[in-house]
Amino acid sequence: QAELVESGGGLVQPGGSLRLSCAASGFTSDYYAIGWFRQAPGKEREGVSCSSSDGASAVFPNSVKGRFTISRDNAKNTVYLQMNSLKPEDTAVYYCAAGPAGSCYCPGYVCYGYEYYWGRGTQVTVSS
Repeated sequence: QAELVESGGGLVQPGGSLRLSCAASGFTSDYYAIGWFRQAPGKEREGVSCSSSDGASAVFPNSVKGRFTISRDNAKNTVYLQMNSLKPEDTAVYYCAAGPAGSCYCPGYVCYGYEYYWGRGTQVTVSS
């Protein structure tokens, strides 16, 4: 059974850093693009990063560009999201999802009509 589990969230002060992990099981993540998403209360889901299946390319929206990086360890079936210079507006539940190899090029990193595996999320709160 395919499963994604996020971890690493928590409370951090503005300007701080967190590293989120997305551990995949039940399938081989090498063949999938892995995206990170977030959703704050009352707001739509936002894609914040996406890594191609081979890890060779990654994309970020302007809201996090230069502050977030994504990396993947296919041997461990794990993808990481390093978040630096965190701001209060980064507060949200962060999710990871695995999908078709071309997902990073679709709007919001989710291609309409395809199946995705989703994790249950981890809370990130940026507050002093």
